Amino acid sequence: MEFVQTLDDYGKPAWITLMVVSFIVFWPIGLGILAYLIWSGRMGCRSSNWKNRAEKKWNRARTAFHSTGNTAFDDYREETLKRLEDEAQEFHTYLDRLRAARDKAEFDQFMSEHTTNGGKPDNNEGTVPQTS
Repeated sequence: MEFVQTLDDYGKPAWITLMVVSFIVFWPIGLGILAYLIWSGRMGCRSSNWKNRAEKKWNRARTAFHSTGNTAFDDYREETLKRLEDEAQEFHTYLDRLRAARDKAEFDQFMSEHTTNGGKPDNNEGTVPQTS
C-alpha cells in the first residue's frame, strides 16, 4: 500500500494519469483502477463536502423567489413572471393552431389529389412500368 500512499501524496492528477495509462496498456486494469477510485472516494464522489455544496445550491434555488424586502420590486417581479407565463401559454396555443392548420392543409391537398385521380395512384407513383 506504499504505492497507493505515494499516489495519494501526488493527488488526483497522479491517479488520473495512472488510470489513463492503464486504459491504454490494458483496459481491464484501467477499469479496475476507475472502480477503485470511485469506491474509495478518492475522486470526491462520496465526500461530505460535495453533499454540503449540493445542499447549499438546492437551498439557494428554493429561496430564489422569496421576498426581497422591497415590495415594489417583488410586485414588479411577480407581474413580469405572470406576464411571461401568459405569453408563453399564448405562444404554445399559437403553435398548436399553426400545426393544426398545416395538418389540415396537407390533408385537404391529399384528399383533393385522391378524388381527382378517382382513388388511383398517380402515373409516377405505385405503377410498374410495362415492357412490350
